[in-house]
Amino acid sequence: MARKERIVMFFSSNKPTDRVSSDIKQLLSDLSGLLSSKELDAIPQFRDFREKLSEGISHARETMVQAAEDSAERTREIARAGNEYAHEEPWRIAGTAFALGALVGFCLSRR
Repeated sequence: MARKERIVMFFSSNKPTDRVSSDIKQLLSDLSGLLSSKELDAIPQFRDFREKLSEGISHARETMVQAAEDSAERTREIARAGNEYAHEEPWRIAGTAFALGALVGFCLSRR
């Protein structure tokens, strides 16, 4: 795969996690549609299966929502900590940025 293609894939919004998330949502939607079908209630085993599957879907949704909330909270905490550090140590941040810029410039000029 060419370098440009990898960069485009990295920055595209069609990341694997987005695809997995949409696939899971589609699966849950399909299962909910199947579970809402009352035609199969005549089969006792299916009724029991539907109840267990419905509970599993509810639990999976709750878990996904909780994971998203936890991830958002951790992201906010990291951003807050970075902001505090940047305000407490502005010269250290500026020095580090300058050093990294000089290093990148040096490496690119050697090509």
